[in-house]
Amino acid sequence: MSFLYQFLSAANRFLWNGPLLVLLLGTHLFFTLRLRGIQRHLPSTLRFSRSGNKKQGFRSLTTALAATLGTGNIVGVSSAVALGGPGAVFWCWLTGLLGMATAYAECYLCMLHQKKEADGSIRGGIMYVLEHALKKKGLGKMFAYLLLIASFGIGCSTQAGTVTETVSSLTGAPAVLTGGLLVFFVGYVILHGSSSIKKLCGVLVPVMALFYLAACLLLLVLNRDFVFPAIRFILSSAFTPTAALGGIAGGSFLFSARYGIARGLFTNEAGLGTAPLAFTEQKESSPEKAALLSMSAVFWDTVILCALTGIVIVSALLRFPSLAENYTATTLTNAAFSLLPFGKPLLGISLIAFAYATLIGWSYFGAQAVIYLFGEGGLRTYRICYLGMIFLGSVLSLPLIWEMTDFINACMVLPNVLTLLLLQRDILPPKH
Repeated sequence: MSFLYQFLSAANRFLWNGPLLVLLLGTHLFFTLRLRGIQRHLPSTLRFSRSGNKKQGFRSLTTALAATLGTGNIVGVSSAVALGGPGAVFWCWLTGLLGMATAYAECYLCMLHQKKEADGSIRGGIMYVLEHALKKKGLGKMFAYLLLIASFGIGCSTQAGTVTETVSSLTGAPAVLTGGLLVFFVGYVILHGSSSIKKLCGVLVPVMALFYLAACLLLLVLNRDFVFPAIRFILSSAFTPTAALGGIAGGSFLFSARYGIARGLFTNEAGLGTAPLAFTEQKESSPEKAALLSMSAVFWDTVILCALTGIVIVSALLRFPSLAENYTATTLTNAAFSLLPFGKPLLGISLIAFAYATLIGWSYFGAQAVIYLFGEGGLRTYRICYLGMIFLGSVLSLPLIWEMTDFINACMVLPNVLTLLLLQRDILPPKH
């Protein structure tokens, strides 16, 4: 395990300290300009979600959010601040703001090249675009295999590991027990198929998001004298080296950008080509409407919730610098929430709910890869393996899981971005 951790750390340092930062931000900026500032259409998504088959669109949106509104919004932001300094919050936020354009492009392209099966069902995803639009079936299979592997990493092991650490800090429960309970509750849903997954997401996602949002806003009220200083500190440290803040090392520009962008990508997945999978089974939605809904998922996930988490953490550290002493990725956020009565269990409930939703949502994404590669006959085997990985992720080292996640993300970015750039002329902004 030590050799694997060192190898992944070295690979991630190379990939995320330059090449992928430039590629991702360049792609986000390119599509922002190419689509003439597509972000300005965000308000219209509320109208689109109420038109046509609104139940189908809403469930697709909440499924996409279930997969992205995970521990990255809490632990991901916390680890970005711990490793890259407060300036990482800005880069995470910027990744979301510009990444909305890439999210639109991904979903538009996947909806444009949907595949209708003999039984009347609709399939879609970057793998189908690679096979049918670019005539690169081999690349389509490669992406599907990467997606399958990613479902065991970004969508499974990281979430299970975070839940284990959270439950252990709250109750002292052993990892084996926590992992077993996670397997049971996730298995109860995913073994009943995709309709069960989308129904649960339609209920769970709005409730947990509002619950966490309310807690963050309450913390900002308590830290109100430090909110604007925290924002200024985040902005200034995003571009220049800063002094240490409590136990948090001062972050350089490179480290702030590296960890902020990497964690931003982890949480909103813009550039990975995964979020469109929640929308591509829709039969009646136009590419524009589905793509706008997909774009709005990035907005809520990163532009709002990740930014709020970052400001909550930094404002709390400015108010009480000693909170940063003896921190880990999870306990840094715990320290900020400790300012609330029952803040620690409140954060724990949020973490567990977010992780559970992501485990459910990503099982759906992985299932789409299995269907593409092996047909629906492989779904049951995949779901059993997925549950096994939940248990394994519960007992693995969390730092190792994060390094594995960053590496898998890097592998998925390349074929997806290549597809988007090659077919960028097919991607059109809304007509109105």
